[in-house]
Amino acid sequence: QVHLVESGGGSVQAGGSLSLSCEYSGYTYGGHCMGWFRQAAGKEREGVAAIDSDYRTTYRDSVKGRFTISKDNAKNTLYLQMNSLKPEDTAMYYCAAMRGRCYGAVLTESPYIYWGQGTQVTVSS
Repeated sequence: QVHLVESGGGSVQAGGSLSLSCEYSGYTYGGHCMGWFRQAAGKEREGVAAIDSDYRTTYRDSVKGRFTISKDNAKNTLYLQMNSLKPEDTAMYYCAAMRGRCYGAVLTESPYIYWGQGTQVTVSS
């Protein structure tokens, strides 16, 4: 059974930074693909950043140059470093994982079958 547990959310002023972590467990082998999604109040969930089995990354346009996704298999942890935060980044952030390996990171929900409980990020102006 795969489990994902996010941490690191909080409140910050615009222009500030936050770092999210997602500890994962239950995988027999490494190299599985993972991503970060977010859902703002009243809006649909959207992909933010993803990383594939070869550590290639992809980002939604609105966070490019500000957010960085990374994965440390030795620590069983996925990270999202968020800099230059804007009020529009306010949302519940979710960690997601695929069953196994993939080649080409994707920001669509359908390939991800494991989800964390979410961590709130609030950015004030």
